[in-house]
Amino acid sequence: MSDLVLAGGGVVWRKNNEGVIETAIVHRPRYDDWSLPKGKLDSGETLMACAYREIMEETGLQVRLGQFIGQIEYFSVDGQKQVSYWCAEAIEDGSDFKPNSEVDQLLWVDLDLALAKLSRESDIEILGKFISLDFDAKPLIMLRHAKALARKEWQGGDEDRPLEQTGQLQAKRMHSIYQVYGVDEVHTSDAVRCYDTVIGMTKALNIEPKIANQLSEYVFEKNKDKALDYAKDLAEEIADTGKTILLCSHNPILPRMLEKISKKSKVELPEFKLQPGDSWVVFFKKKKVVAIEVIPAPVV
Repeated sequence: MSDLVLAGGGVVWRKNNEGVIETAIVHRPRYDDWSLPKGKLDSGETLMACAYREIMEETGLQVRLGQFIGQIEYFSVDGQKQVSYWCAEAIEDGSDFKPNSEVDQLLWVDLDLALAKLSRESDIEILGKFISLDFDAKPLIMLRHAKALARKEWQGGDEDRPLEQTGQLQAKRMHSIYQVYGVDEVHTSDAVRCYDTVIGMTKALNIEPKIANQLSEYVFEKNKDKALDYAKDLAEEIADTGKTILLCSHNPILPRMLEKISKKSKVELPEFKLQPGDSWVVFFKKKKVVAIEVIPAPVV
């Protein structure tokens, strides 16, 4: 039996000048079909990174990924294939699409026409799931710092405790994971282990990190409300501006923050704590949490 072929893709969407939601579908001359943009996983690549890359390669569009839609499986000429799909908002009006041997047409259509025009039942199924989601919800990424040196191995103040070697490698890979969300702002605890987790990413994104002692453990021990109010303010900023924001903090604080910002929502909270380098991606619509997804720490 052949190995399962893994692939990633997305439902690319925009709101046109009349306020109608449209999606981008592509024509593949090899199969003479209309399809959602997708493609096979490269070695060492995450499925999200694959979806992001394939969408841009097939459409020429800059996108930011949103909620995970689902997976489908089908048999192809390459064998049994499993494709994972994400919501993908087009963040520019134009496209650098260039017809080629794999994709020779790009078409923007409304959702009803897309359902009628797509060739594969699996693509129609994914588009149906997309329509049922709050696909325009905006994320707050709540990142636990990368793996730090153990407290017992550090003689200085805890706020100065650095990342260990594994954590340094994790930090180097943060950008490749979180660039898919189109991060606009990065907020970090002033602890060295948090700052060092995000500084490489902020440089790659050309963003100045916002350093906040309210996100630190020592301030949280003295006044928990400062951290909780900080998270609440960020959630409101996302609702008001549509920005994508990432905050980096600590294990004792992040679960309490999540409880605070999800208080009036009906989503089920995760039953486990984040490991070093993990994150929760919390999606907001109209100031309410509509979904929570987990992004595991970078593999090193």
